[in-house]
Amino acid sequence: MAMKTMVLAVGMLVAMQSSGAQQQQVAATPRPAPTPGVIASHPDWPKANPEDVKSPEAIIQALSDTISGEVGKPRDWNRFKSLFVPGSGRMIIVRHSKTGPADLTILSTDDYQARAGNQTFYEKPIAYEKQSFGHLTHVYESYAIFHTPTDTTPQARGVNSWELLNDGTRYWVVQIYWDTERPDNPIPAALAK
Repeated sequence: MAMKTMVLAVGMLVAMQSSGAQQQQVAATPRPAPTPGVIASHPDWPKANPEDVKSPEAIIQALSDTISGEVGKPRDWNRFKSLFVPGSGRMIIVRHSKTGPADLTILSTDDYQARAGNQTFYEKPIAYEKQSFGHLTHVYESYAIFHTPTDTTPQARGVNSWELLNDGTRYWVVQIYWDTERPDNPIPAALAK
């Protein structure tokens, strides 16, 4: 019986040592590096002017300045892209119909660039409503579109819905989603200043 107890004790000791060695091997295996975020994984993305991205109002004004211009006049597309989250920033247009449901057109920054230079327009912000939580900022911004920079009567107005990321050093456009003013869709009073 003493021999059985001794064999059992030695067996348990060997099993515990073997288990401990396995645990040490698992603990010694290095963990893989975390997957870089979308911003960190695009080091060659155009760098923004710090003044353009210091606040929600600044980034909205910078984008309005960048997309505005004459037909055939080159826009500063590097400045435009520098405002957006790399590779995933979106511009979403609400398409409305008098006879059917509304729909969307979703554009990447490259898609927008390809179609933007074929019309003359100047976009100017009118008013803002802003809410932030942590790194998230949502802005409703009313805008007016003019045919020339000196026009006083807009040819169109609407509301942009901005989703912005504040990474702690600057703001980034995640997406812009907009709809135009129509007789059955007036700009809300708080944004119609």
